[in-house]
Amino acid sequence: MRRLAFLLRPSWLALALVVVAFAYLCFTVLAPWQLGKNTATSRANSQLERALTAEPVPLTTLLPHQDSSAPDAQWRPVTATGRYLPEAQVLVRLRLVDGVPAVEVLTPFAVRGGPTVLVNRGYVRTDDGGTRMPQIPPPPDTQVTITGRLRDSQAPAKNPFSENGFRQVYSINTEQIAAFTKVPLTGSYLQLVEDQPGGLGLIALPRRDAGPFLSYGIQWIAFGILAPIGLGYFAYAEVRARRSERADTGSDAGAAAADEPAPPMTVEQKLADRYGRRR
Repeated sequence: MRRLAFLLRPSWLALALVVVAFAYLCFTVLAPWQLGKNTATSRANSQLERALTAEPVPLTTLLPHQDSSAPDAQWRPVTATGRYLPEAQVLVRLRLVDGVPAVEVLTPFAVRGGPTVLVNRGYVRTDDGGTRMPQIPPPPDTQVTITGRLRDSQAPAKNPFSENGFRQVYSINTEQIAAFTKVPLTGSYLQLVEDQPGGLGLIALPRRDAGPFLSYGIQWIAFGILAPIGLGYFAYAEVRARRSERADTGSDAGAAAADEPAPPMTVEQKLADRYGRRR
């Protein structure tokens, strides 16, 4: 055990603590983070793939009440008949379309015999590189039937505000927008498909790409396994180096003793060597 006493030195204890902490983070934080993102991406891709082949259904079948949400039906096409509420219209800032600054236009839509749902009518490119708000075409002021895709409410962002007569937000969070406009909204919102009443620039569907999250998650698991193995290897290498050093020290001591000259002989020893010892 004395050979391993060096492992109790502060430098080795600190290194062991760092390795254990890193492995713990790999298994409990970093790998689950990437694997969770992979699960969410795979779920979204599956929902989109199913929705692309689905036929539109009435919106009230999935959002029957004002407090309804449909997280399992994202991208599902639905139809609704009702009226736009342009007095509660909101613009989403800081959007890019083909690298050009734009805003997305959100207008509540009161469904006949159903709830009020937020409708993303599409985008409008901004003027002067995004420094000036563009003219927003108004929606129809009569009853219309629209078709769109259900979307999950986004995470809330910075506080909404009004400027130059425009209500503006940073994300499409239905709860935040409902509190801002004083208009009750369903938990999910609607994104118009092409050629719809009140539609603006069509927002493209996302690409179905799983991304690198699965491989990143596996890499973090591998790092968590390799870190303790690496620590063990360095400890083993240190033991071997110390053993080799002790062996070299012993060999040098033996060689020095063999090379040491013999002490000079006395007169009696010389006579004994020449005539033999007396009995």
